[in-house]
Amino acid sequence: MSEQSSSIISKVWGMCNPLRDDGVSYGDYLEQLTYLIFLKMSDEYSKKPYEKETDIPTGFTWSDINTLKGAELEEQYKKTLEELAKQGGILGKIFYQASNKISNAAILYRIVQMIDKEKWISMSSDVKGEIYEGLLQKNAEDVKSGAGQYFTPRPLIKAMVKCLRPEPMKTIADPCCGSGGFFLAAQEYITDPENYTLDREQKEFLKNGTFYGNELVNNTFKMALMNLYLHNIGDIYGNVPVTKGDSLLSDPGYRVDYVLTNPPFGKKSSITMTNEEGEEEEEELVYNRQDFWTTSSNKQLNFIQHINTILAATGKAAVVVPDNVLFEGGAGEIIRQKLLQTCDLHTILRLPTGIFYKPGVKANVLFYDKKPASPEMQTKDIWIYDFRTNVHFTLKQHPMTDADLLDFIECYNPANRYERKETWSEENPDGRWRRFSAEEILKRDKTSLDIFWIKDKSLTDLESLPNPDVLAADIIDNLQSALDGFNELMGMLKK
Repeated sequence: MSEQSSSIISKVWGMCNPLRDDGVSYGDYLEQLTYLIFLKMSDEYSKKPYEKETDIPTGFTWSDINTLKGAELEEQYKKTLEELAKQGGILGKIFYQASNKISNAAILYRIVQMIDKEKWISMSSDVKGEIYEGLLQKNAEDVKSGAGQYFTPRPLIKAMVKCLRPEPMKTIADPCCGSGGFFLAAQEYITDPENYTLDREQKEFLKNGTFYGNELVNNTFKMALMNLYLHNIGDIYGNVPVTKGDSLLSDPGYRVDYVLTNPPFGKKSSITMTNEEGEEEEEELVYNRQDFWTTSSNKQLNFIQHINTILAATGKAAVVVPDNVLFEGGAGEIIRQKLLQTCDLHTILRLPTGIFYKPGVKANVLFYDKKPASPEMQTKDIWIYDFRTNVHFTLKQHPMTDADLLDFIECYNPANRYERKETWSEENPDGRWRRFSAEEILKRDKTSLDIFWIKDKSLTDLESLPNPDVLAADIIDNLQSALDGFNELMGMLKK
């Protein structure tokens, strides 16, 4: 992170502690910053040399609030949010249901002045992006608020992008894009001069034609819009690369070359209904789509089917899924068999615990290529990298870094994945990289892809126990996972 970025992040985030004392959450604070930075950038765009029409009504611009203090500032800011929420296009999307969450007028004034001092447009997209990403990460670290639900570890995102190697003039989708992390990593990869030298047409396509995103949660949607604009993706007054809504409801109609995504965790989709007695009860939400292989209330299984729909005939996908997708019976078995039949499911990365903000998550990355329709089984071999057994991370004391995934990327061999070499053998039973044939997989109970072979050293060797903080985190994760399972069971019994 650059010194300039770190300085601004420090200033911006330094005001959060007194706001927390006033009951303002990290997420609310970030939302207010989104509004204020947008207003400041709009003001800069309206002046020379840009002189763009901003569509912000007279009387509700940045210059109408940045000279005010106290109650006058509060009142004008409140009126500005209300007015902009009524507007159409991008304005209405960003300011939808906007309200002032900063009741401390003195702090609001300091935030406004701090933003006013920076020239946001002339600042490079890298610096602006670093600032906003830094704030998003800090927000995600607030575990108690659940803010981390949309935050995928950046080292994992970068590794997935490096394996897929997205090309210029190709389209990329994330049907549950959160704050836009996969898009930013893909943009960084494509613009890296070591990978490609982009001409004017390719740069324009990267800005306005490459990305297709969906986000269900309103506040996260706003953050995604701002995050992408600060990284020069989309046009702040034109093309909107992200739409708000449930991507599982229907086929969007477009087909893309790549899908990079981390669908939300949680097994079941449900809606809360009020019965005739006036009592609230949950009803499983099942998506009946003709393009799906089967019906299920499991969100992750539905996302796998949705991704199959939106992928072009030769599209490629890298998808984060929880363990249950690998072994669940019924619809899960049907979908795994269809995936093996219609796609080349060539790689599975078993992820360690302790890398996500939700405790107890056991997840994997599925890498697969869609193939044109054929009666033949498209998957021939599945390569599995066990990055979980005897691997321990924690979010603060021992977080996962880019370097931790280098061995996997090397084994994956993005340059030519048909020339891979196993690190596992009878002589090296702890090798993490192992090949399984499709025939072996199909013979397994329920076509299970939940495969591991390395011995857990902590079960047999007390000297190999992880550090106390890691051990404590694992215990908490396991207890939380068990509690979630019991809660889910109780919910099912009540139906």
